[in-house]
Amino acid sequence: MPSVLTDRRPLPTGAARAEPAAPRRRTRVLALPEARWAAAATVLFLLALPLQLTGAPGWAWGAAYALAYAAGGWEPAWAGLRALAGRTLDVDLLMIVAALGAAAVGQVMDGALLIVIFATSGALEALATARTADSVRGLLDLAPVTATRLRADGTEETVTPADLTVGDTVLVRPGERIGADGRVLDGTSEVDQATISGEPLPVAKEPGDEVFAGTLNGTGALRVRVGRDAADSVIARIVRMVREASGTKAPTQLFIEKVEQRYSLGMVAATLAVFAVPLAFGAALTGSLLRAMTFMIVASPCAVVLATMPPLLSAIANAGRHGVLVKSAVVMERLGQVDAVALDKTGTLTEGTPRVTDVVPLPGTGLGERELLTLAAAAEHPSEHPLARAVVEAARARDLAVPTARGFRSTPGVGVTATVGEHVVAVGTPARLLNGTSGAPAGPARTDRHGASVAASPVTTREAAGRAAASLVARLEAGGRTAVPVVVDGVPAGVLGIADRLRPDAAVTVAALAALTGTRPTLLTGDNARAAARLAGEAGIQDVRAGLLPEDKVAAVRERQDAGRRVLVVGDGVNDAPALAAAHTGVAMGRAGSDLALETADAVIVRDELAAVPAVVALSRRARRLVVQNLVIAAAFISGLVVWDLAGTLPLPLGVLGHEGSTVLVGLNGLRLLRERAWRRAARTDTAPA
Repeated sequence: MPSVLTDRRPLPTGAARAEPAAPRRRTRVLALPEARWAAAATVLFLLALPLQLTGAPGWAWGAAYALAYAAGGWEPAWAGLRALAGRTLDVDLLMIVAALGAAAVGQVMDGALLIVIFATSGALEALATARTADSVRGLLDLAPVTATRLRADGTEETVTPADLTVGDTVLVRPGERIGADGRVLDGTSEVDQATISGEPLPVAKEPGDEVFAGTLNGTGALRVRVGRDAADSVIARIVRMVREASGTKAPTQLFIEKVEQRYSLGMVAATLAVFAVPLAFGAALTGSLLRAMTFMIVASPCAVVLATMPPLLSAIANAGRHGVLVKSAVVMERLGQVDAVALDKTGTLTEGTPRVTDVVPLPGTGLGERELLTLAAAAEHPSEHPLARAVVEAARARDLAVPTARGFRSTPGVGVTATVGEHVVAVGTPARLLNGTSGAPAGPARTDRHGASVAASPVTTREAAGRAAASLVARLEAGGRTAVPVVVDGVPAGVLGIADRLRPDAAVTVAALAALTGTRPTLLTGDNARAAARLAGEAGIQDVRAGLLPEDKVAAVRERQDAGRRVLVVGDGVNDAPALAAAHTGVAMGRAGSDLALETADAVIVRDELAAVPAVVALSRRARRLVVQNLVIAAAFISGLVVWDLAGTLPLPLGVLGHEGSTVLVGLNGLRLLRERAWRRAARTDTAPA
């Protein structure tokens, strides 16, 4: 029962939505019929078991077991019968037959337990499918409800994005979502486009720059010429890619599913032969039936089923205790198969929050680092821009007393200006604040008629400071930082360097993943190449692919997979969701991850501990090794008991004891992964490639 996207309704490209936006639509567990039937079967089983063990009348626990059979078994039985009508015999139907066979010879509890296991597994798969469909529908809430179209005569009209055509001009006011992909005709602003590109900071936009539907405009107004129809926008393409990738991704089959046809047909044929052959040679009907039922019990795949599930479910539970949500046993199995890793940058490899890394006052200004940062923080304090918050947080971290500024003004694409004490302080973008301060040479020093030097004019001083500031900006930007000049009373006084900070465990995680897979991870990011290269160098990553849109990330993942790699993608944003869906296995960072990334991913790192990624991969590999061990144990018991039953006379109680003993043994072996030591070992030592 693969978890695939089943919602295939056409994409709404512009249907109006009520404001404010409705809460995210999320399917409740008990809204699924599979979950309700599985819950009912489990409750009935837990009711019957103590009644049986405490010696209650048979009619009491027998009725409860019968209802558990019916509640948990009717759906797989019906599915098995339909498959049988299509000339396919699957393990689901075989499990029902085995359960009924166990009940026929008095082993009612065994059959009920088997029913409960299969019903619960089916419910989990149905839930995963429903939640994925929920997340894709929720993505559509990123699109704006309406757009303001400008007519030829300059008047405005409110339309839905679906009504916009290529060539239309739309007005985007401060704080509005952009209604269509296009290019800026007029105006300047900062646009938060993290949902598309993954960039941690708003991007300054001016005439000629490209903007995307669903991204959030900042404090300026923009006039945008529509460049794509709504159905072809980047956000719409993301939805389609997630749907297509989720629908075509075939999860790795567990061992029992790979051999279910041969095993099912062989067991049915063998059971009939065990019953019919002795009768043909004159054996008693009762003895032949008892031998056949004993064969059905000892050959039933209960131990094989428990051989696979307890190790995987124990690994899931252990990972969950350590902040890793693995969504199914199939996902846990797949994690151990990965042999290549692709990491997002912002919010995954980094903390996703800009921080001040450099405070560099210019010589001759009379300002030290503390004074420069104090002035900048005071000017930035009223601003809500992420860079402004980074400057203020840096001042607080150094316990600086930040004075109150007066006359605060914010200009989109330029920066802020405020009066701090007796000084006018401007903080913002280098291209705007330094323009005109460093363009002209200072010229030779002036002298009087006696040859004595005369102090440089304020203009000359400002030009020299501008040149020094421009040189410092270039150096910081070459190092992958965002350079923010600070101008005091019209003269550049210093430059702040701001960058997203690498997670403390990033380098260790990259090294561990490289050891596990045999290849170093790849960095996939929508951020600029210099920032990406700087972070990659600190983390120990050599393969860096920057400036990627969502479809570019998918192409990079598929390129690796076409080369025969099983790729693990780790990301956190909406822009990462298509790559998460297309990958062999997708892992999302949970604390700052978007709803779509969390639902599309196969596993979620709830606590944002990047080092948990190689740990859960190593734990998965241990679980897969235990699955193999359990299958060997189960096969040995089944083979031995079957040979005994066919070659001699296997007493039914001894057959049941051997069958139950093998079941308990493989179950306990799988439960070893529940121990705390299993996680510590996975996090510390299990780094050998699979």
